Amino acid sequence: MQVPPFSLSKQLSDLGNDLDAAALRVLRSGQYIGGQEVKDFEESFAANVGVPYVVGCNSGTDALILGLRALEIGVGDEVITCSFSFFATAEAISAVGAKPVFVEVDPSTFLIDLDQLEDAITKNTKAILPVHLFGYPVNMERILCIAEKYGLKVIEDCAQASGAKWSGRDVGSWGDVGCFSFFPTKNLGAAGDAGAVVTKDGDLAKKIRELAVHGMSRRYVHTDLGYNSRLDALQAAILNIKLPHLSNWVANRALVAERYIELLKNLPGLELPHIDFDKSIQHGWNQFVVKVIDFPEKEYLVAETIQPESHDSSGYLLRNSVRSWLQENLKKQGINTIIYYPIPIHLQPAYKNLGYQVGSLPVTESICSQVLSLPIFPEISLEQQKHVVKTLRELMTQ
Repeated sequence: MQVPPFSLSKQLSDLGNDLDAAALRVLRSGQYIGGQEVKDFEESFAANVGVPYVVGCNSGTDALILGLRALEIGVGDEVITCSFSFFATAEAISAVGAKPVFVEVDPSTFLIDLDQLEDAITKNTKAILPVHLFGYPVNMERILCIAEKYGLKVIEDCAQASGAKWSGRDVGSWGDVGCFSFFPTKNLGAAGDAGAVVTKDGDLAKKIRELAVHGMSRRYVHTDLGYNSRLDALQAAILNIKLPHLSNWVANRALVAERYIELLKNLPGLELPHIDFDKSIQHGWNQFVVKVIDFPEKEYLVAETIQPESHDSSGYLLRNSVRSWLQENLKKQGINTIIYYPIPIHLQPAYKNLGYQVGSLPVTESICSQVLSLPIFPEISLEQQKHVVKTLRELMTQ
């Protein structure tokens, strides 16, 4: 049985006629940039998140850059974030000329460790950029308390967390800005790259909108150096069809996650994702990430069956023989898994100049050597999920 890490086939089958009609409508309209489709999506997504302003843009990465720029974060400023995330989180900070400062993550939630955050604040700190990783929302009440105490801005990285909530409020609605990605594999995915910045501040929204169109305050009047980062009408039309289904898709992801947790509990060698039973906290479950724990008996059994992973160019040892063996043998049974993320950002070659070394963030580095993402998407069948669980149990208990 084949089990992909993510599949759009059922979604496209269910919505295919509506998606085809929306795409054809845009193509026939001749209005490919801006227009009613984009306006409708921005208004609908604003209502969905619970904010008055949404600015569509080219990608989640651009959303972060636009948000940072609009908050006037740049050269000489420091932005505190975590190293366990997709590279774009830090890349956006660097793209505006600021310096990313990495804080450890909590070993159970994988989210920025709020108990260590204040120790990273310096006179140059301008903002905090929390990441709602894999759909799990950061404690935004604590983030805002720290930000207010030190006069810092808050940029939420919501790229993996559409539909997630903290204390009953959608992620993105807490900080100065919230930045979303609509990459096709996200909870709310377009048919290509797309993103959005959300905010409660009308002046910020105006600034973000200008920056997204070459810094134009009005036609051919450029008040700033901006970007070409517009959400095109075709992507907006696709998102308009999908947005009404987001809450059901997130609910289905939660059911899949709950089944995994129930069926995989007490399995030696696997540490399951942390789940918060507070009903006001809604995990988006963009990924279902387990930790594969090295233990001597299994290490011995698999040592001869795989080639050890080697050092990457930063000197970071990418090796967890049990994880490699497990991933390889799952694939032989048709089960495809992904590692998010094998190398922490602070040890990426691009950030060698920041001076981080192996051991600088030991919790983050340990997590990167252990994590494995199991297949999860709203339409995964019970049979597919049982195949994943059965295969995992057979492999980890043999």
